[in-house]
Amino acid sequence: MSRKLGLCLSLVFILGLTGCWDNKDINHRMMPVVLGITKDQEDYKLFLQIPKTTGGVMQTTIVSETGSTINQIIDKMSANLESDIDLLHTKVIVVDRKLAEEGMKDLISGFMRSRDVPSKALLAISQNDIENFFSALENQEHTEETVLLDFFEKNAGWNPQIPLTRVWQVYHSIHSYTKDVSIAMISKDNDSICEFVGGAVIKNGKMVDVLDTNETLLYNAFNDESNQGKIEVLDEGSVMILGNRMNHESKMVNGRPYFHSTLQLNVMVLETREEASSEEIKKSLTALLQERYEIMFSKIQSREADILGIGQFFRKEISRKELKGWRSKYYPELVFKQDIKINIQNEGNLKMPSGKES
Repeated sequence: MSRKLGLCLSLVFILGLTGCWDNKDINHRMMPVVLGITKDQEDYKLFLQIPKTTGGVMQTTIVSETGSTINQIIDKMSANLESDIDLLHTKVIVVDRKLAEEGMKDLISGFMRSRDVPSKALLAISQNDIENFFSALENQEHTEETVLLDFFEKNAGWNPQIPLTRVWQVYHSIHSYTKDVSIAMISKDNDSICEFVGGAVIKNGKMVDVLDTNETLLYNAFNDESNQGKIEVLDEGSVMILGNRMNHESKMVNGRPYFHSTLQLNVMVLETREEASSEEIKKSLTALLQERYEIMFSKIQSREADILGIGQFFRKEISRKELKGWRSKYYPELVFKQDIKINIQNEGNLKMPSGKES
């Protein structure tokens, strides 16, 4: 009896080992790094930048197709290609501006449900017509498949003012009462693959406004992204940011939210004009950043888009039921105060005026 039972169990385990019947060899899979999406009337139009080796040289080709859903498009593409398409290695998703303004809620939700696209893939919005954008990618003389990815890589072409927003973050913001996001907007430049033109303000999955490059720098700083390396030019000279840190305080007074934020910047003086002192440089830089913060916050508050996630700090003071009305009821009444503290850590090879040093 025990032998028969053991034999049956062995057969069950052996049959279980055949569960990889649908796996395909890596040589029979196409793994696009960049994916582009736009709308063609009621249908989606998908663009894939697919790497392939020709004569020992890595090159890329652009494949496009239309359909009512992303999965349908992938099925169509796979049927017309010699290999299956695997989106699990997608690193960057570029969305057409018109689609972003129309709303990406269904698109992002579809990504998260199907899990065909990695939730950590970076999102960008194309200011140009996306078909022209991908045509330009294919016609470039370079052969590196990661050229657009490098634009967002911190160890390659990324700059401190470029927001790095992933699929899961947009999905989270769509279902959050207190948190919106900003997505990098790019444009095809005459001299390069793409140019960073600002940050799209995304509210409930829909693009409602655009931040300029200076405002996205503050957005990144608020979210504790390093601003190291950014150069600010003033009338008194220029400085380079070495590091930044944020501190926040929140409170409710008579049912009205108050938020106090402090930005601490460590900077290095690169050059001075007309013997400007350290105090004069600090004062000028503080005034410049204060003005930018006021303009940025006024813009996003008028759109009821909380991309700074300030509502997160009031979860203890406001009940979950009341938080549903954060954007429309509390956020427009928010009193926002921003303080900026500048610390000149290193003056490089410059010698500041001795009588004016702080």
